[in-house]
Amino acid sequence: MQLDKYLAELNKIELLEYQEEQELWQAYKECGSQQARKKLIESYQPLVFKAAAPFRSLDNLMDVLQEGTVGLIEAVEGFDYARGVAFSLFASYRIKGRMYNFLKKEGRADVACLESGGSEQFSPLELLADTGTAVAEQVELQEASSQLQSAMSRLPEREQMVLEQIYVRCQEVSEVAEQMNLSTSYIYRLQKSGVRRVRGMLSRFMHNWK
Repeated sequence: MQLDKYLAELNKIELLEYQEEQELWQAYKECGSQQARKKLIESYQPLVFKAAAPFRSLDNLMDVLQEGTVGLIEAVEGFDYARGVAFSLFASYRIKGRMYNFLKKEGRADVACLESGGSEQFSPLELLADTGTAVAEQVELQEASSQLQSAMSRLPEREQMVLEQIYVRCQEVSEVAEQMNLSTSYIYRLQKSGVRRVRGMLSRFMHNWK
């Protein structure tokens, strides 16, 4: 599929109402409805396009989008809607992970949006635990995503906004500073403080994981 055709199809997608989405998850997960599965994948395709935004100048953008779609399908198949976790958060890591792995195999190193950019920044996966804890490697992605979202929801408002913008929306610190009308140095402090709090909350979860 060519990019223009892909974008045309993307523009036809309508957001799901909450009740409709819950009914689709129930139909797929409890009744095995493949039609519901297909509708969920189609409805969440904009997540893939959003995740691919940093790579829009690449000549193999359609390949990146295809990899992201595979990640989306994996996320739909592995998602447990009964846990009450936002699917978009759960799926974003799988989609970006697929894109990142593909670009690494293609020899593209310019994928900084999916990696930490220095000693003051951390990738989403680094937020999941006290580094050096072997248990972290055993945690299921979905449970970890659930705990991550829960931890972030308990942060002070500004710290939560900063982490959401940087790690979920993949924005630069300078952009976040401009949006929040704060200095970049203060955004870095909020980022560092938020990461420390999240790691603290998640380290207790990892310690108690059986």
